[in-house]
Amino acid sequence: EDGLTLVDSGLGNDETKALWEVLLAGPLAGRRPSRLIATHFHPDHMGLSGWLCQRLGVELTASLREWLFGRMLWLEDSEEFTANQVAYYRRIGFDAEQLEGVRSRGNTYRSRIDVIPVRLVGIRHGDDLRIGGRSWRMIEGGGHSPEHACLYCAEAGVLISGDQVLPRISPIVGVWPQQPEAEPLSLFLDALTRLRELPADTLVLPSHGLPFRGLHTRIDELLAHHAERLERTLSACGDEVTALDVLRVLFKRELDAHQMGFATGETLAHLHHLMKKGEVLRQLGGDGIWRYRRG
Repeated sequence: EDGLTLVDSGLGNDETKALWEVLLAGPLAGRRPSRLIATHFHPDHMGLSGWLCQRLGVELTASLREWLFGRMLWLEDSEEFTANQVAYYRRIGFDAEQLEGVRSRGNTYRSRIDVIPVRLVGIRHGDDLRIGGRSWRMIEGGGHSPEHACLYCAEAGVLISGDQVLPRISPIVGVWPQQPEAEPLSLFLDALTRLRELPADTLVLPSHGLPFRGLHTRIDELLAHHAERLERTLSACGDEVTALDVLRVLFKRELDAHQMGFATGETLAHLHHLMKKGEVLRQLGGDGIWRYRRG
């Protein structure tokens, strides 16, 4: 009675538009979409939101911080933005070739976005949404993105987890140039603790991978993964090591430029968590590069 609710739009490119057109002409033909919910601002979730909202005549529903961050990055096209990116990775220890790559790529977020809508229907933790004649509660995630929206229906025993809990891979938890002093790992671990309060037999609908049961088991695996990674990070912090020194301990395989960016963010997330606990100290060297040692 409340229309069809869509969750996440996909990347902002022609291929995704074509897929939506197939769905709208096929399985969704004759249905009445009334709302598009974005779990978070990442391009594969919000990238086509503007086009889809306009195509269907609906409003975007998301948490305020996710929408603001996505819209800010989509609109950002200044030299100051690129300069900040370069300065950030220089402090981490990127060499001249790597820094030139950062400079030439610029704002990669914009290239994966069609339009971020100018208007928003905001939701926040604890809000109740009617979907399919049932009540769904917004549970705030964090760490992977600023204010990630998970949706839980107690009546159906279903959790739409977005990227907060995935069945096979660990969601990226990273520190990025826009918030270079952030400590996102605590937010991520706290969000997992909140989600673990849901029933163990909850059916989880993730954004990547197949639906699964065993929410508690998967959360325990993610908690153990980060505990192990924190141990390895701490062990790698000898006398005056750089973040890239630690990265090479955590990530043994060869990384391309795209993977290197994610691995750097992940490494810093674990270093910052240990800094918050007082187990690691950081000092800026005379060469302008951050170095870390045990506290």
